[in-house]
Amino acid sequence: MSYDVDAVRKLYPALAEGLAHFDSPGGTQVPEPVSDAVAASLRSAVSNSHGAFASSARADATVDAARVAVADLVGGDPRGVLVGPSMTALTYRLATALSRRWSAADEIIVTRLDHDANVRPWVQAAARAGATVRWADIDSDTCELPLEQFESLIGEATALVAVTGASNAVGTRPDVRAIADLAHAVGALVHVDGVHLTPHAFIDMAELGADFFACSSYKFCGPHLGMTTASPELLESVEIDKLLPSPAEVPQRFEYGTSQFELLAGLPATVDYLAGLVPGKEGSRRERLRAALAAVAEYEDGLFAALYDGLCALKGVTVYGHAARRTPTVAFRVAGHSPRAVAEALGGQGLCVWDGNYYAVELTRRLGVEDSGGMVRAGLAHYNTAEEVDRLLAAVQRLG
Repeated sequence: MSYDVDAVRKLYPALAEGLAHFDSPGGTQVPEPVSDAVAASLRSAVSNSHGAFASSARADATVDAARVAVADLVGGDPRGVLVGPSMTALTYRLATALSRRWSAADEIIVTRLDHDANVRPWVQAAARAGATVRWADIDSDTCELPLEQFESLIGEATALVAVTGASNAVGTRPDVRAIADLAHAVGALVHVDGVHLTPHAFIDMAELGADFFACSSYKFCGPHLGMTTASPELLESVEIDKLLPSPAEVPQRFEYGTSQFELLAGLPATVDYLAGLVPGKEGSRRERLRAALAAVAEYEDGLFAALYDGLCALKGVTVYGHAARRTPTVAFRVAGHSPRAVAEALGGQGLCVWDGNYYAVELTRRLGVEDSGGMVRAGLAHYNTAEEVDRLLAAVQRLG
């Protein structure tokens, strides 16, 4: 059975409001199976974890099921799944902990393509440790991240490379595996920001070469949580500040405070929903995810071709980034209008787009648009339609 967007859309009560959501890189809408799972948890007796009674056991089971679901999604080990309030919070925790090993002899590599959550925590931690930060730059015409620069950036002093799986601003997908191979050849760790990639691709951490893979479930139709996955053995080697009575084991020692059990209950429902996007497929949840996300990618690529080509063809519209390999996300500007004015005009017509820098501030600085309002961003999700793309193109054309 092929991908059926009409059937999928019926699972989203929010879409009945009539808004066309091109804002998914900033957060997706939530399908009923996920909201039902969260609501069911809130209606059930769930107590704090590690107690000697049934409602506490239910909390423990909720946490365990969430870790298994995330591991299935990214190809990791449930014992290495960290869950927190956001990817940013988890990355700061990791950066602070890992930087205890660094000294003035170490170098940390970050990129100008990344969301700041995969830049600033590492830059600030390096500064505290006295380590050197080295920058991988973009090609400003294509918004590609040229691979050859990493051959000179990465060396024996490199301790960690932080790189995005896909740009949340312009959609560029760097060659993460090739970068990781260079890093691993000198014994460096690789932290991959997969927040924008995960909704649009089947993830295999080992295939990517990621030592740490970070993502956020609210970017793929789940609850507002962040997750970072690593091997349990790697996490065991990382010391982190924690409260004295809190668990010393991994992954729990990285997770501060009481878990948000109702949101964790939504994670298995989210991954099950994604795995079921193409009904009738058999096999493990991981195998069904592979098939479903391949169908989603094919569908999104078709929609995006129309959106991208349509914007490029419009007079007065400047499209940023012409990467050969990308997610269905495009950033643009309209001559004579600030990005905020464009977003407001489109918003008034029920078309949801973002404007600004979307926290990819190094990118907007590099492109020379930061001081003039950044760019307008339109990103597709698997619930968008061809009719919505036509609406957006027509509205932008009228502005131009």
